[in-house]
Amino acid sequence: MTTQKKHIEEIRRKKFSIGGNQNPLTEDLHHAVKNLSDELYTKDVHFLMELIQNAEDNHYNEGVSPTLEFIITSKDITATGAPATLLIFNNEKGFSPQNIESICSVGRSTKKGNRSSGYIGEKGIGFKSVFLVTAQPYIFSNGYQIRFSERPCPHCSLGYIVPEWVEEKPTLHDIEQIYGAGKDSLPTTVIVLPLKPDKIEPVKKQLSSIHPEVLLFLSKIRNLSVREDNENPKKNTVTAVSISSEINFVTRKNMNAESYTINLSAGENRSDEKQCSYYMWKQRFPVKLENVVERRMDVEECVVTLAFPFEERLHIHKVKRLRTDKSSPGVYAFLPTDMVTNLPFIIQADFVLSSSRETILLDDKWNQGILEYVPSAFVDAFKTLVTGSDAAPVSNLPIMFKFLPIHHTPLENFSRVCEKIKEKLLEEKIIPIETFTDQKHFCKPSEVRRLLPKFWNILTMAKEEEVYLLDLSSHDGRKILNSSFDKRKYGAILNFLGVKLVEVDWYANCIQNCNLVDGVSDNLYLEILMFFTKNWSIKKLNNSNIINIPLIKYVSSDGTPSFFTIEECRQKEAGAKRVILADSSQISFLINWNKTFGNAANQFFMPESTQQAISKKKDLLDWLADNVNVDRLNWYIFANGLSSSIKSNRKLAIAFAHFLYHSLSAGYLSSQEVDDLCSSMPLVDKQGRVKKSRNGVLLPANVSKWADLMVSNPWINEGYVELGKAYLNTSYAGQTTDSEKFIEFLKTHVGASDIPHLSPPNAGFSAADTRLTKDNAFLLLDWIRDLKHKKVPLPEKFLECIKEGNWLKVTGNEYMSPSKSFLIGSLGKILQSGSVLVDIPFIDESFYGDRINEYKEELKTIGVMFNCEEACAFIGKELMTRAASISLTRSHVLMMLNFIQYLWRNHLPLDDFVNKIKEGSWLKTSYGLRSPEGSVLNDSEWEVASQISDIPFIDHSYYGKEIFSYKEELKLLGVIINLHGNYQVVIQHLKSQSNLASLTAEAVYLIMECIKCSNVPIGVLNSIKGVSCLKTNMGFKIPSECFLYDQVWGCILYVFNDLPVIDHKFYGEKIFSYKDELRKIGVVVDFENAIKLFAFLFKKKALETSIAQEHVISFLKCYRQLEGMFPSDFLTIIRTTKWLHTSVGGFRWPRNCILNGPEWESISPITRLPFIGYSDKCYGYMKELKSIGVVTELKDGLKFVSDCLNFPSDPSAISPQSVFSLLECIQLLMQENDFGLEYAFRQRLSGNWLKTHAGYRPPAKCLLFDSKWSSYLNPTDGPFIDEDFYGPKIASFQKELNAIGVISEVGKGCSLLASHAESLSDHDNIVKIYLYLYKHTWKPQEKTASKIWIPDGNKGGKWVDSKECIIQDPAKLFGSKFYVLEDIYDHDNSIVPFLDFIMKVKNKPSVEDYVDLWNDWGSSMKQLQYDDCYKFWTSISKHLSAYEEKKLAAESLMKLPATSGNNEIFLVDKKDAFIPDNLHMKKLFEQEKVFVWYPQYNMTPSSKSDNNAPLSKSKLSDIYRNIGVRNISESLCKDESSLVNDGDKLNCVDPNDIFNLKGLVRLILGFLALPKLKMEPKKRHEAVQSLTNLSFYETMEPINVSYSLSLSSGDIITKKANKRARLESRRFIIQKMNEVPGDELKSAISFSEAVSEGILREKPDHVAALSELITLGFVVKFKKEEIDVLMESKNLQIEHEDEEFLRSAFPSG
Repeated sequence: MTTQKKHIEEIRRKKFSIGGNQNPLTEDLHHAVKNLSDELYTKDVHFLMELIQNAEDNHYNEGVSPTLEFIITSKDITATGAPATLLIFNNEKGFSPQNIESICSVGRSTKKGNRSSGYIGEKGIGFKSVFLVTAQPYIFSNGYQIRFSERPCPHCSLGYIVPEWVEEKPTLHDIEQIYGAGKDSLPTTVIVLPLKPDKIEPVKKQLSSIHPEVLLFLSKIRNLSVREDNENPKKNTVTAVSISSEINFVTRKNMNAESYTINLSAGENRSDEKQCSYYMWKQRFPVKLENVVERRMDVEECVVTLAFPFEERLHIHKVKRLRTDKSSPGVYAFLPTDMVTNLPFIIQADFVLSSSRETILLDDKWNQGILEYVPSAFVDAFKTLVTGSDAAPVSNLPIMFKFLPIHHTPLENFSRVCEKIKEKLLEEKIIPIETFTDQKHFCKPSEVRRLLPKFWNILTMAKEEEVYLLDLSSHDGRKILNSSFDKRKYGAILNFLGVKLVEVDWYANCIQNCNLVDGVSDNLYLEILMFFTKNWSIKKLNNSNIINIPLIKYVSSDGTPSFFTIEECRQKEAGAKRVILADSSQISFLINWNKTFGNAANQFFMPESTQQAISKKKDLLDWLADNVNVDRLNWYIFANGLSSSIKSNRKLAIAFAHFLYHSLSAGYLSSQEVDDLCSSMPLVDKQGRVKKSRNGVLLPANVSKWADLMVSNPWINEGYVELGKAYLNTSYAGQTTDSEKFIEFLKTHVGASDIPHLSPPNAGFSAADTRLTKDNAFLLLDWIRDLKHKKVPLPEKFLECIKEGNWLKVTGNEYMSPSKSFLIGSLGKILQSGSVLVDIPFIDESFYGDRINEYKEELKTIGVMFNCEEACAFIGKELMTRAASISLTRSHVLMMLNFIQYLWRNHLPLDDFVNKIKEGSWLKTSYGLRSPEGSVLNDSEWEVASQISDIPFIDHSYYGKEIFSYKEELKLLGVIINLHGNYQVVIQHLKSQSNLASLTAEAVYLIMECIKCSNVPIGVLNSIKGVSCLKTNMGFKIPSECFLYDQVWGCILYVFNDLPVIDHKFYGEKIFSYKDELRKIGVVVDFENAIKLFAFLFKKKALETSIAQEHVISFLKCYRQLEGMFPSDFLTIIRTTKWLHTSVGGFRWPRNCILNGPEWESISPITRLPFIGYSDKCYGYMKELKSIGVVTELKDGLKFVSDCLNFPSDPSAISPQSVFSLLECIQLLMQENDFGLEYAFRQRLSGNWLKTHAGYRPPAKCLLFDSKWSSYLNPTDGPFIDEDFYGPKIASFQKELNAIGVISEVGKGCSLLASHAESLSDHDNIVKIYLYLYKHTWKPQEKTASKIWIPDGNKGGKWVDSKECIIQDPAKLFGSKFYVLEDIYDHDNSIVPFLDFIMKVKNKPSVEDYVDLWNDWGSSMKQLQYDDCYKFWTSISKHLSAYEEKKLAAESLMKLPATSGNNEIFLVDKKDAFIPDNLHMKKLFEQEKVFVWYPQYNMTPSSKSDNNAPLSKSKLSDIYRNIGVRNISESLCKDESSLVNDGDKLNCVDPNDIFNLKGLVRLILGFLALPKLKMEPKKRHEAVQSLTNLSFYETMEPINVSYSLSLSSGDIITKKANKRARLESRRFIIQKMNEVPGDELKSAISFSEAVSEGILREKPDHVAALSELITLGFVVKFKKEEIDVLMESKNLQIEHEDEEFLRSAFPSG
């Protein structure tokens, strides 16, 4: 039998008890296998990845290229009936015995704890994942040929891990046949998996989907292949693939990182092989403490590897061909996961995976720590890629930027990674800039700017023309992106990095600073202009500094090219410079005129060559026109520009007129355009002044007609320009002008005018005020005729000047103005003879002849009068003019009146004359000179009127009686003759108010008549209203205060004596006929107004509380008389005013008053009702009082009963009749309110007024007894209404009593009886109430403190607070603190449940109660009985929760039980009680009363609690610890000063005679190298260095140590103990061992403690673990072989630096 087979048999026998003794761990194996089964079939495990992972973790011989091969065949080589078999070939070293034992175990992987050694497996399943696809896996390796089965072995009932030797199928030959080579060529390890039928297709799918990148992050496997083996190849469905990788290690060690290149190739065969190269970056980072997890406890560094594919990534698709796929895995944990990140690079790290290996755990803090390092790794890698190669040209760099994570990733955690990458990149110098040299420069993204593509063309052309461009950044300080990178295809990347376009001003600075427009070719200049054309509005160049640089080329006045800025060209205000494009044939002509004008128009032309190039670019022409204001020449606009440039230059103004003349002659301008230009062109007047505006143009005076008539120029102030002689000059700009034609040009186009085509000025002229000759007069009339014919209105001032000028000859050899002249026939002579006061000016027809009559219309226009009416008006006007300056005498006035008689007798029109003189103030009156109109001719008829009015009477004493002969003439002039019909004169001249007081009756009647017969103004009426002119019963009063008595309603005026009524006896009955007139002056004559004023007076009296009884009676009498007449608003006032005096004091509204009567008698004693104080006097007016709201009947006054309820202070004074009356009122109120009562009323009823057997009480505390109550109580047992007092009638008011709170239902009296019970002291009565309450399941209010009745046994007792009671005391500890109700009411089974469930009395003592009891004991006794202590802590442990334990600590138990070893229990301070966690220390201090008490199970308490379970010592220890008790081991102070110091008793020894010192150091180094200690090699070596430098001594004397324990009292307890080893600064002392059983182990323990405490002084938490390890090593004398086994069993190993240290510390061995 081979060694391998023997090994398998040994495993089956020893481990699985097959053919051997029973293994004590069999039960544990069963449990582990069950867990494995559950884990296998509940986790979604990818078995293929597990196998690849295992292959990667395997060991390989040097020089071997690690290879993994998968072959699936339909051949059943295992003879298991499997339809397909998967074979896995791996050229590793092969299975070792340890590997075999590990695979036959659960959870004993040889890779555990070796993450730092390169092992990548971790899920705890590994090889056993094959059971997902096979029921019986086979392993052939290093002579082992075994199989496993998922079915339980019949010999041990275990599955999965029981090995079975393979004797027959499959044989190695069978395997070789599948592999296709000889036996010697088989790989070392072969795994054969006969597939489950339902797993064939999934396995084939997994094989076909192996990603080529699976080898990227595997450090060992270099080749992987998959193929299918069928007799008929056409049946193959698995995608065959061969994957290999080649690493080109161009390493660099910086930033704790290295980089290299991997070339990956994959394909079905060589012919279709695809390749991809990956730039790999591997960087190490320290593990942060906050990211450490249990499964990575031994890992101190995390390694992040990034892969950057230079070509498109490869993917094996199930259609048997390679293709690129964006959904390739983005995250690897050595093997691919299914996580697609959309990142352009791959992330590999030692991630913690889900059970399926498909995803990493994103919420795992280890993974989060790794992801935090990815941004730093990426940035370091990217910087190396971009800036690390000096040889690569800049043009090759942009392709590297495709690795930036610019696209969205669906995973939030990776989005944060991308954000952090971006944040870091923005601070790095990674962007290449343009230098136009071979030198590479890099800057931060924020320092770099892009250019528009077209501008790169400009810079290229400029460079070819040798323009200096090197320092592009000098234009604004920003660096310019390298041209090879500034491409559209890199736009997304540049946007990601925030590389923006340059500010538009940069272009301006570049063009200006590099001089790109001056001296360059037309092609480059045209390219620059086209750049602006294309980007003007899109890139907002129009708002940039571009407009301020010299850019637009033009020809200056000296013929040389120059440049304007766009801003200069854009200016449109007067004087702005402008560049114009024109046809080449016109340029010389235009330049000549520009010279003539001296470029005064600021209009320039581009050079001819530039114009020719531009003319072919429509877009450029449009841009120049739209944005630069450069356009093609428009003659009209050009001419208009010249016109605008003239300003005040008279030479240019005249030259411009000639320019227009020649432009019109040459056909460059149309006649209409010339007219338009001429209308606004500046003109030069005869003084040589330039006029820019005008309203008209005059020909020069020496050739005009207007000068003969006007002499001077009257248009000078109306904007007319009188042209000067300078316009006759004939030579300008080399052109000759014909003067006559030019004058015609001025007339036709400039509008130069002369009479008769001249509009008159709106101004006067001096010639109009001089005596015109007959010819000039007719010339003027002819001009007027022509203007009227043209319908030209004559200007106001011009017409006024002609009308008023004294130029027209009239009779009497005088010259008069036309407006004062007449042209009348024969009637004129008659008028002239009748007018003795005024001469009439007639036009002198003898001077002008008959021709003058041909111009009647023109004469009328200028004011000449032609009829008698006008002549009469003239005479009147002249008279009034004289009267204005001097007073007309009596004779003048009589002559004027006589002239009126003359005109009337001759039937001549007199109205115009009369109208003219009637308005003048020339008639003498009592008011002085007045106009006739409105004056009065006085006689006796006006006598009364003169008493009240100051009338303007004609002064007949001045004019004499003769004046009365002209009454008709005076009437024509407006003089008033008769009073009748002229009352308005009286009103108009009414005297002042002071003269109108206390008028006679006649004067009052005259005023009434005036008001009646005339329309008296409001102001006059108001004046009369304010005068005390009317006599009343209260004297003279102003009208508005007076009332006119009325027989119907006049009684209202005499209710009070405060209203003034007109004295009709003084005025007579006639006064009532002027009712309307009196109303107008304010007298109250209507009932409507009278009642309003009366209402006001009524309210005033009420407010003054001055309405007496007699006023009330008088008003009620009047109210009865005027029934139905009072308006609603007055009734409202009566009803809402407090005017009725009541018995309760004060005045009230009617509706708040009651008219007292018999039916109110019974309710009065318990109310305070508002009865009218004089009810007996008013009783006869009940109807009237009721109508205004006074309550007269009880049924209407229920509200008063409710509001005015007033119980006497002594309730015994309330009679049953009053109660019944009140209940009847309540009955009525309930009917009105749907059987409800207002809350306020119920509150007023809450006094003690109902008589009960418990005294007078409010309704809410009363009960109404009936037969239903008798089952529980008697009427005298509670507050029942006293039926003996009220009689049986009281029961008839049950509803009313219920409504006010009285309880009649049996079930609703619980609360009331419960509160009543506390006032009782009769035990039987209280018990009856308790039973009643219990029967009706009454529950007290939670917030009220309950009282409990405690009987004394003699039908007496006392009430106590429920907090002083408990239902039961199971431990019988609280009899002195609480009333235990279960004991008190033990004879009555119904009372205790009532007190428990209804009264909510505490059932048992609480934790706080126990604390109080314990502290009471602590303050009152020093020793405690065992039974009490046991009961106390048993009860505590039973009911105490974790929260309550903390609470118990917070409640602060002051003392704790402690023992002294003799079962006595002492109460000691909590700080002086300790848990005996160390048996050695317990033995030392057990007699000192310092250890907490624990129950002794041989002692049974005399009375057990309700919990029969014994008190657990562990539970009690937990309670002690939670309440703050310390362990004795943590509380002691150790003093080793008493150890041996006598050198004579110490023997120096070689430690190797006692143990192997090197083995000890090796073991300690292995322990210190654990990751959890986080000790660097140097620190480890320093820690053990002191051990190697020690001198070792042995002594026979005991080595003692002193332990001291400090108590709260200040006392210190000291104990001494023997210690067998001691470590000092330079020596180690060991007590020599005796040949006594157990002595060696005691020495080992002391030795290990001494060494551990010395080594780990700074890490005391690990002393115990190291001590235990050294104890094991001490037993085997630290021998090398045993130490190796011990270290392997504890998973300890030392590093290379530790080996070097050992060799240097122990050179000899």
